[in-house]
Amino acid sequence: MQRPLAASLLTALALTLTLTLAGCSGAAVPEVKDTRAPTAPSGVTAAAGSASTVHVMWSAATDDRAVTGYAVYSEDRKVKDLPATTLMTDVVGLAPATPHRFTVRARDAAGNVSPPSATVTATTLRAAAEDHTPPTTPAAFRATPDGSRAVTLRWSAAKDDTKVTAYDVYQADTRIHTVPGTATTAHVTGLRPGTAYAFTVRARDAAENSSPDSTPADLTTAPSPGAPANTAPTRLTATAAEGEITVTWTPPDTGAPVTHHELHLNGRFATTVIWGTAPPPGRAAYTFPVQDPPGTRYTVTLRARLPDGTWGDFSAPRTVVVR
Repeated sequence: MQRPLAASLLTALALTLTLTLAGCSGAAVPEVKDTRAPTAPSGVTAAAGSASTVHVMWSAATDDRAVTGYAVYSEDRKVKDLPATTLMTDVVGLAPATPHRFTVRARDAAGNVSPPSATVTATTLRAAAEDHTPPTTPAAFRATPDGSRAVTLRWSAAKDDTKVTAYDVYQADTRIHTVPGTATTAHVTGLRPGTAYAFTVRARDAAENSSPDSTPADLTTAPSPGAPANTAPTRLTATAAEGEITVTWTPPDTGAPVTHHELHLNGRFATTVIWGTAPPPGRAAYTFPVQDPPGTRYTVTLRARLPDGTWGDFSAPRTVVVR
């Protein structure tokens, strides 16, 4: 009478084991190997900046997963490896008064490399006599938005004792774009919607002398559809005196007094500016000490604490030099 029970038990155990193994065998999904290369970078340009440098720029490539970097080639020899976020570079150490050929390739995380871009050529300038005189500052600098992710910049031509060979566009004290010395406009893309920016431009000559910064041009890009309005402080200024820096600004209109502002230097939190009673009407000002040697550069930004307790958008940056 027990044999059927034993057989039934063994059958149940075998069935359970079979189902368990079948379930385990289907749990692992093999990883699909990435064999598709990125597209070739487009829009490659090259412009000589001096007798020994050429500025190369390009538009981002695409990939089925993600582009992780770019390689720049001069005369079919790799001269630069760059991260995916970088779409421009200076190639240095070139022979003067010589045409040079450049291409760019993109790569992904699996090591797939794109075909080379179209080849562009730039001829370095002639080696000039020793020159220590920088160009004059570009004047009438202004910014016009182009949608929510781009801006067109315009300025009046600078002057130089020899020749202006390039204009360099800066954002937050970082060069982001270069155009030839014959140009007085630049189109900058890749901006974020609803964000405050400040741009400056410098003129440069063949001896790599750069002019002082132009007057900053502020711009707040249009927000994405449905996004809240920008809440950044406006009209920020930063001036240096011996051993101190003073910043002034207009707090955002939040519908309530703004009693707290965060001050950031070079992208890092520095201090919170707090008014214990009612904040001053109109423009606000704050002075803080600095101990860095003269010539040290700071990029200053501010943001305000909103009535709901969250921090608002950052202001357009300002660059100041310690005296």
